[in-house]
Amino acid sequence: MTARRIIPCLDVKDGRVVKGVRFEGHRDMGDAAELAARYRDEGADELVFYDITASPEGRTLDYGWVEDIARLLDIPFCVAGGIRTVDQAARCLDHGADKVSINSPALERPELIAEMAERLGRQCVVVGVDSQFQDGDWRVHKYTGDPDARRGAGRLTMEWIVEAQELGAGEIVLNCIDQDGVRQGYDLMQLAAARARLTIPLVASGGAGAVGHFIQAFRQADVSGTLAASVFHSGAIRIPDLKRDLDRAGVEVRI
Repeated sequence: MTARRIIPCLDVKDGRVVKGVRFEGHRDMGDAAELAARYRDEGADELVFYDITASPEGRTLDYGWVEDIARLLDIPFCVAGGIRTVDQAARCLDHGADKVSINSPALERPELIAEMAERLGRQCVVVGVDSQFQDGDWRVHKYTGDPDARRGAGRLTMEWIVEAQELGAGEIVLNCIDQDGVRQGYDLMQLAAARARLTIPLVASGGAGAVGHFIQAFRQADVSGTLAASVFHSGAIRIPDLKRDLDRAGVEVRI
């Protein structure tokens, strides 16, 4: 069995890490580089950096900043934010990122997934999906980094993740909006439904508040990795302690 991954998520705005609840009311959590170094030293398996205002503002992320982060880290990291072309994605990789994640731009032009997979390799292509339960089904949202710009994407979550996989996505990060920031546990039902439809890795995002929530996500939804933010940023859960408890619970992790 492949070891399960613990992935701190850093939502970045103007070089600072922020965190909200259900993608709203963002609070400053600290300097991005300082937090990245802390998680590197604590044993995180990967890091994910989201420039949360890039897509709503119609820009892409700062390649120089990506290079600065790459110099700091010796673990894989993924970047996201306004990546709309294969060339932009390639530049992120050229500046040191290991993966690129696309969300709203992929919804607007799904062919981007296939183009990136063909040129960069699908192992580098992550599709982030922001999903909320509405009108009796899970539905995709876009531009979630800006509460004023956020809106429905007109797609059902389960249909979209299958399409993304078929187009060449190498991994899906499923961000469950209803659980985001509330620390009441991952959306196990939605994650299990997604897992049943995918053959590529699935990463859970939104809701971690206790060690048991991570254990449930791995055991009950069979996810490949768990993304978390506020519990790590605040120090409520330390990665070494989490990995020790996961190992004791029979979840294979890199210690």
